[in-house]
Amino acid sequence: MNSIMNSVLTFLTAPVWGFILIKSFVLAFVVITTFAYAMLFERKVLGWMQLRPGPNRVGPWGLLQPAADAAKLILKEDLTPKTADPFIYRLAPFISLFTAFAVYAVIPFGESSSGLWAVGNVNAGILVLMAISSIGIYGISLGGWASGSKYPLLGSVRATAQMISYELTMTMSFVGVLILAGTTSLDGIVHAQARWWFIGPQIIGFLLYTITAIAETNRTPFDLVEAETELVAGFHTEYSGLRFGLFFIAEYVNMLTVSCIATLLFLGGWNAPIGLTIVPGIVWFILKVGAFMFFYMWIRATLPRFRYDRLMAFGWKVLLPVATLNLIVTAIIVSVRG
Repeated sequence: MNSIMNSVLTFLTAPVWGFILIKSFVLAFVVITTFAYAMLFERKVLGWMQLRPGPNRVGPWGLLQPAADAAKLILKEDLTPKTADPFIYRLAPFISLFTAFAVYAVIPFGESSSGLWAVGNVNAGILVLMAISSIGIYGISLGGWASGSKYPLLGSVRATAQMISYELTMTMSFVGVLILAGTTSLDGIVHAQARWWFIGPQIIGFLLYTITAIAETNRTPFDLVEAETELVAGFHTEYSGLRFGLFFIAEYVNMLTVSCIATLLFLGGWNAPIGLTIVPGIVWFILKVGAFMFFYMWIRATLPRFRYDRLMAFGWKVLLPVATLNLIVTAIIVSVRG
């Protein structure tokens, strides 16, 4: 037994593991900070588009607003309904949070050959990413069911139906990129875009991905999971305090994840636009992710919420057939050219 423990300790204390742990802590800090200020930025953008100032009272230019929000959630009373399943009720927010953060273990933010800009370099990175992110639905569905109330239950059922419906189209939008790149490695997909970004030949796939990503993250105009006029607040109606905050964090982190995936698959990753290679690749990656996040916020300020039957009909009757046609055409073109 002692020999086994010594072997495990030796493995975990090896220099490579120390480097991975350092990168993991740094990445977690960056993601949490980005989430906090993405929330502030969205409120500022919405205020600008709606001709109002947005948060500007806490700290200079409102920069301490995320800290004030965090303090409020932490100090707010945390209640558990008597009808709730105590264990599942408490576990559900952590499932959502864990899956939201876990995907960053395989996302490369720059050239991974240096070992600096990615925690782990996985050959089938896109498959691992899809597998982890698909588990996130369990946090929402279990949270609604375990609350022991009809409104959260309806919200969780809506979430399950919506996310399954739109995940199928999202997956098919990925496949066109994989056919063009000839690999499932995220590094390989970015390298395949060294000359031309895939947003050109896969513009239909990019539009499909953008629409389904908004639906997957339950954002306007697809935020039927949290339709206040029908479900009070949806699956998290019975949550308060820090547990509600965990669901909130997971939503924004998922928005950031979606933006990173769009950048890697369609926008060339860390590849610079033509003739602008003087700027480091990580800078281009951040700018592209920021642009996609801004588009997310712009959509929220512009479009009204769908009706639920139209949401489902749009997913199955419009997006899925278009995704299938796009995949077939891409496969035929690549086969003929090959």
